[in-house]
Amino acid sequence: MKRFTPEERYKDNVRKQQKTLEEYAAHEIEWAGDLMLWYRLKKMEMPDDEYRACAFFQNKEYLRKPGSLTLLYEMYLRCHKELPEVTKENAFDLLCFQFKMYAKTLEKGGFS
Repeated sequence: MKRFTPEERYKDNVRKQQKTLEEYAAHEIEWAGDLMLWYRLKKMEMPDDEYRACAFFQNKEYLRKPGSLTLLYEMYLRCHKELPEVTKENAFDLLCFQFKMYAKTLEKGGFS
C-alpha cells in the first residue's frame, strides 16, 4: 500500500472536513425550515435571534462568511453533548435553544 505524502494527507483531511461541513449545512438548512414551519403552525411569533440564525442557513450566508460554518458546527457538537436527549415532548424547545445559541455564536464571532 502506498503511503501518502504530507501534501496528500493534508488534501485528504481538508476534503473530509469539507464533506462533514457540507452535510452539517444541509442538515441545518432542513432544521431551520422545520423550525420556521413549527412557529407558523403554532401561530407564534418567532424571536428575532432564532429567525436570524434560521435565515443564516436558509440564505446560505455561510458561503460568504468564511469560518462561520465551522464555528456553528462546533456549537452544534457542544449542544448535542450538553443538552438532554431529544424526545417528542422537548424537540421544539431544544431546537429553539439550539438556534438561539447559533445566533449568539454568530454575534460573538462577528458574523451578524
